[in-house]
Amino acid sequence: MDGWKKKMPLCLLETRQTKPKERKAGIAGVSHMETRQRASLHWCIVTDVAVGVKRGSDELLSGSVLNSPNSNMSSIVVTANGNDNKKFKGEDKMDGAPSRVLHIRKLPGEVTETEVIALGLPFGKVTNILMLKGKNQAFLELATEEAAITMVNYYSAVTPHLRNQPIYIQYSNHKELKTDNTLNQRAQAVLQAVTAVQTTNTPISGTTVSESAVTPAQSPVLRIIIDNMYYPVTLDVLHQIFSKFGAVLKIITFTKNNQFQALLQYGDPVNAQQAKLALDGQNIYNACCTLRIDFSKLVNLNVKYNNDKSRDYTRPDLPSGDGQPALDPAIAAAFAKETSLLAVPGALSPLGIPNAAAAAAAAAAGRVGMPGVSAGGNTVLLVSNLNEEMVTPQSLFTLFGVYGDVQRVKILYNKKDSALIQMADGNQSQLAMSHLNGQKMYGKIIRVTLSKHQTVQLPREGLDDQGLTKDFGNSPLHRFKKPGSKNFQNIFPPSATLHLSNIPPSVSEDDLRMLFANTGGTVKAFKFFQDHKMALLQMSTVEEAIQALIDLHNYNLGENHHLRVSFSKSTI
Repeated sequence: MDGWKKKMPLCLLETRQTKPKERKAGIAGVSHMETRQRASLHWCIVTDVAVGVKRGSDELLSGSVLNSPNSNMSSIVVTANGNDNKKFKGEDKMDGAPSRVLHIRKLPGEVTETEVIALGLPFGKVTNILMLKGKNQAFLELATEEAAITMVNYYSAVTPHLRNQPIYIQYSNHKELKTDNTLNQRAQAVLQAVTAVQTTNTPISGTTVSESAVTPAQSPVLRIIIDNMYYPVTLDVLHQIFSKFGAVLKIITFTKNNQFQALLQYGDPVNAQQAKLALDGQNIYNACCTLRIDFSKLVNLNVKYNNDKSRDYTRPDLPSGDGQPALDPAIAAAFAKETSLLAVPGALSPLGIPNAAAAAAAAAAGRVGMPGVSAGGNTVLLVSNLNEEMVTPQSLFTLFGVYGDVQRVKILYNKKDSALIQMADGNQSQLAMSHLNGQKMYGKIIRVTLSKHQTVQLPREGLDDQGLTKDFGNSPLHRFKKPGSKNFQNIFPPSATLHLSNIPPSVSEDDLRMLFANTGGTVKAFKFFQDHKMALLQMSTVEEAIQALIDLHNYNLGENHHLRVSFSKSTI
């Protein structure tokens, strides 16, 4: 018996030896039955992080004192061994009065402080943490109650996982977490490292990103670069791929150094690690769209807008932002439930993404294809918000011809700021849509979406449609007629830098500078390739470069040389 007493936690020992009357008096305002029930749930743990006692759902004593108006037990002295294996019988549900202190249960045994902190970072600043490793639990304090509510609401719809194990998050019945830093040194050190530079913000494509001193290998944010992007890769395509490795919370896409890139944030750094190991170097589609993945130095992405460039899946209520297509309310609700947006059937690629068809639906300004309607074979695009005084079928043929072989163009007779463009195949229509939606043409931001039409009808014979419809099916200017053409390897988003080729020996740098300046823009830089048959030329803006390409692609330079112009990924 004496040996049993020595091994028994003091809190349990004292409770069992106390007479009923003493128990009743020992805790003010608590009934005899409540005392027995709570005593049976008392547990005590000593680890390298903290000492704690469980009462009811989550009360902690000694080593960590949680401020609570109903807590009258903080004077109890508790000790324990670290091997108490009694199962916690607290509530599994996530309801209760909101609090900025959250109780996290069923944590994997080897989980780190950084991983737990990362659960809260997407929702706001984390101000305190207490790890109870012997009980596989933790308490996380956020800066505001609003942030905690957002976090609980999100994880009530999407079960959070750490190290492939589901965990449970609920409100604590305490409003503030106070820890004894001498017993909680490691957790506090990690928290300080995460929050040390959390106020440093860097704008990226309409977003704010918080920096952190956490080492790259521990970051839940991945930096993704797409090489050989012959087909469009959209935000929703990335979401479907990376969701296989854990809950994706936020994505930002942008173009840097003329390359499509993305920042993607998981709720858990381990998911980021697994995704990087599995996907780095893989192709999204057959033989193209190669993923290059690294850990970001960032630990939190603060997304301001939900649109086709950036999205916060924890905040479906965010605005779309000026000049961006708005999200349908039904789609916003779907984001909150983490449902897949790629519902259009298609041939499976190496990574299991519905090839082309899914990309088409996802790229259409954040919309989802209508149920039962396959967009996979749709070759017709609807282009709107055109400058009706300037646009012609030829100018649309030239610009959209950078991304595919345009077959027909029809400017709508009763709505001349809109046009239908038929590409050679569905992949080309998706590629053009992905790269040209939101670009400026003749001073106006154009919108490019998939059309409900399957073909562009030519006017009936003998009917004059004022030259608004043109058939380019037999045009010699198609860039992608030849299978395996090098042009497939040189498809890039619109950029201020243009690639020029087929330049005759007699044409000088000054000739080309003057030619491009006459399009109405400013030539900022020029560089001949070694053989002088090709060159790079940089305009002041992307809009100027688009205008120059429309005006000067296939321009006759003499000596039977017609200038070839395309967008470049290089800079001068």
